Amino acid sequence: MPTPQDDKKGRIKRLASLLPGLNESQLGWLEEIGKQFNRAHTFRRNDTSDIVSECMLEEIGDALRLHHCFSKEAFSKDKFEYLMERAASLCGIEAELARRGNPGHDITIKGEKFSLKTQANKNINRSFVHISKFMELGKGQWSDKDEDLVGLRNQFFSHMKSYDRILVLRTLSKAPKDWEYELIEIPKPLLERAADGRLEMAHGSTQMPRPGNCYVSGEAGKPLFALYFDGGTERKLQIKAIDIANCIVHAHWKFPSEELVAKT
Repeated sequence: MPTPQDDKKGRIKRLASLLPGLNESQLGWLEEIGKQFNRAHTFRRNDTSDIVSECMLEEIGDALRLHHCFSKEAFSKDKFEYLMERAASLCGIEAELARRGNPGHDITIKGEKFSLKTQANKNINRSFVHISKFMELGKGQWSDKDEDLVGLRNQFFSHMKSYDRILVLRTLSKAPKDWEYELIEIPKPLLERAADGRLEMAHGSTQMPRPGNCYVSGEAGKPLFALYFDGGTERKLQIKAIDIANCIVHAHWKFPSEELVAKT
């Protein structure tokens, strides 16, 4: 009976048989990919994670490394969605992407609906999560009245009814430093505490509709996070200053950037 080592040797032989048909440029790309996969890296998962298995940890990490063989840009949301489905499927986990343009969940994994977000802003604060576009706020009454914020907050609650959990892929560092990513979960019960938040319209703003905030506090008035109703062109909801201590870190990936590799 063939062993795993025999299977690996067979695959290497099949790959080697493809190389004579490639030109110099194509061989160069393959060589760079091979070098990247052989470089030192750190992949870690939370042992209690029910989302990221050891298999998924490796699949996601290798996909991130492959991406940065071709790009200096942080991993985007559409790639994140596709990768979560592919990694889960390759690891024998049932997963299905939502239809394109679905206003609610992005993917279903093991029967649970997930909303997927990314954070890759410059000078990211490792201790706090900031989602610059949590959802669109294109409908409903919104001008300069304080009560308009109640309706906007209700849109937020209605939106969250369409999924069970929220995952965020955060880009913690970029080239020329090591690339560093983490996958966190924002607990829905935490965001649902916005029901008791303090609403405040920015009446001093010249923007129309007026932007506004919902400030959410915990024990002894300690700030938990804020909803920011952005009345700009996109009319979107931002979520600001969520303490990472109130979230679940499922996994972490770190590997060399192209710039650092080139100097070594």
